[in-house]
Amino acid sequence: MEISAHTKIVGLIGYPIGHTLSPVMHNTVFNKLKLNFVYLPFEVRPEDLAGAIKGMRGLGIVGLNVTIPHKEEVKKYLDSLSGEAEMIGAVNCIYRTDGGLRGDNTDGRGFLRSLTEKEIDLEGKCAFLIGAGGAGRACAFMLAANGVHRIILADKVTAKANALGEDLTTEFPLSSIRVISLDDNRIKDCIRGSDMVVNATPVGMRPDDGLVIDPDCLHNGMFVYDLIYNPIETPLLRAARERGAKTLNGMEMLLYQGALSFELWTGKKAPIEIMWQVLEERLKG
Repeated sequence: MEISAHTKIVGLIGYPIGHTLSPVMHNTVFNKLKLNFVYLPFEVRPEDLAGAIKGMRGLGIVGLNVTIPHKEEVKKYLDSLSGEAEMIGAVNCIYRTDGGLRGDNTDGRGFLRSLTEKEIDLEGKCAFLIGAGGAGRACAFMLAANGVHRIILADKVTAKANALGEDLTTEFPLSSIRVISLDDNRIKDCIRGSDMVVNATPVGMRPDDGLVIDPDCLHNGMFVYDLIYNPIETPLLRAARERGAKTLNGMEMLLYQGALSFELWTGKKAPIEIMWQVLEERLKG
């Protein structure tokens, strides 16, 4: 589509955002559907976040995705939050309403749909979640809301995991919530005893080839989900596969949260198949 004064701008704010596939996914769809939209990435440092949202208002930007490290901080600059964003305490999608800028969380729904599509049973299960930032919060609340009985939280900043644990306990008093330090020597037993391991940290994202946990804790009785999608098989997922565990990377979550954002911005049903094809072509070559 030709860019003009009538082109509607959407985009992504974060720091850094060099790895993102969202622009090519959304712009391909806009072109195929002949929608006069363009999706642009904006690298916004934490100290510039307030100015960026003010700029969004002044420039008439229709919507934004929000990624690391702004998902929690951005709430204070918006006019309203969806019930889900309020509960989770993080925003990954901003869109315009008659009442101004509204923050939503499509991460949680995207995460849940990816599990549903893979027929992962959550009822009564135990999940070990690493990472208590914006994405980790979305995953934790969706797990607790959809039948997971026990959630064990870990983060390199233990205070963040504690805060998430307190919020989960308040919202889901019947769930068993535990926080453990990544340095605790009991962590291996916690992982081994879990039905599901979710990595919601950047550890393992290209070019990093690190592992956030000891791979020898993984086994064939568990499901391992890494929210990272580049590379498509992270060191964590490779270690899990080699030990017989069922695995999933972050491509499906990226797809479904992006589709929900697309629908909020355009009012049209997202063409899931086209979006998935774009991601596959870029990541699998």
